[in-house]
Amino acid sequence: MARLVTTPPALPTLLYDGHCRFCTTQTQRLARFLPAGKYQSLSFQDEGVLARFPGITYEDTMRALHYVDARGRVYAGVEAGVRALGLRLLGKLAYGYYIPGIRQLLDAIYPIIARNRYKLAGRTCDDGACAVHFEATRAKRSSPP
Repeated sequence: MARLVTTPPALPTLLYDGHCRFCTTQTQRLARFLPAGKYQSLSFQDEGVLARFPGITYEDTMRALHYVDARGRVYAGVEAGVRALGLRLLGKLAYGYYIPGIRQLLDAIYPIIARNRYKLAGRTCDDGACAVHFEATRAKRSSPP
């Protein structure tokens, strides 16, 4: 399977859902283990962010955390967090994710959490912007394929 490659960022970049309390909290927790000044975290919900990373769609980012490394290689889900942790020498321990069985288990659990993230912790925006997003998402889910 070919790996998605996009425009290389100035710094390795985590793309997270800034409208999700769960995602925002987990990104902040992850930041405690990452080297300051060696990466950036961006909410893909902010205007213009996804335009900087051609090939990464809004639908993709709604399904999973994304990490874009310095060469523009894109990782999603648990692997995004693992690759981000790899920015630190000790963080390379997270590469245990690639042990057969562990990856499959974590990759099976991740989409369940991602789909239910707003139910787990709620939204961060109360200014109506989220309401527009949620109505569009509901309409998309209820429309026939």
